[in-house]
Amino acid sequence: MFGNYLIGLREGLEASLVVCILIAYLVKTGRRDRLAPVWAGIAAAVLLSLAFGAVLQYGSTQLTFEAQEALGGSLSIIAVGLVTWMVFWMRRTARHLKAELHGKLDAALAMGGFALVVTAFLAVGREGLETALFIWTAVQATSDGVRPLLGALFGLATSVVLGWLFYRGALRINLAKFFTWTGAMLVVVAAGVLAYGVHDLQEAGWIPGLHDQLFDISSTIPKDSWYGTLLKGVFNFQPDPTVLQVVVWAAYLVPTLLLFLRRASGSGPAPKPVAAEAEAAAKAA
Repeated sequence: MFGNYLIGLREGLEASLVVCILIAYLVKTGRRDRLAPVWAGIAAAVLLSLAFGAVLQYGSTQLTFEAQEALGGSLSIIAVGLVTWMVFWMRRTARHLKAELHGKLDAALAMGGFALVVTAFLAVGREGLETALFIWTAVQATSDGVRPLLGALFGLATSVVLGWLFYRGALRINLAKFFTWTGAMLVVVAAGVLAYGVHDLQEAGWIPGLHDQLFDISSTIPKDSWYGTLLKGVFNFQPDPTVLQVVVWAAYLVPTLLLFLRRASGSGPAPKPVAAEAEAAAKAA
């Protein structure tokens, strides 16, 4: 559940910051009449993300067991790739995000209302689709459709509250440190999702080695125990992994985490805790 809370919080906060920047810029420049197309684009992005999640959930139930495992394993690997790209992208472009969005918004304003809808849709939709895909793979990995979903919803709700507080200028946090620590934790979560995806592909018969277990500590850490469930929910821990699962897990986690932390430590001066324009717009509102 914590892993999914982290996913919802991280992805939701990115989307909330994007929304704050877009709305604050329009308010500050005296273009409140253009807020409606922006909100329409945001609403469309949310609906698309929900529809995507529903298609994944209900569409997969019509498949055979092998096809379900193949689909789940393939999408798990895709989700890990997207999340990995996202955490590195955010570290690289966070300080320039505001200027980039302002440039796109100026171009959209010159083109008309529909362009504003598309700009907001694209800015928020990517986060929504990534969130839907990663949460779905997490649900498949835990075989529990309630707690992972609740964790993600709590994370998204927290991100909405934080975004509103940022906009009102009531909250200041060091976003550089926040994205560094949550990014590092997401890499750990993604490593577990990747290992489980490999296991799914082994069960589907796409990858060999299903019965080549590296170890089995099920008697020490039962899957149905509270601590086994906790480890499963946070890290996708499996007490009886195959050799290939552990190899893939370590091959992804160690270099990715080291590279991410090294880039984070050498990324230069940290950006301001809160976008100044959001605070200024709130005061002018």
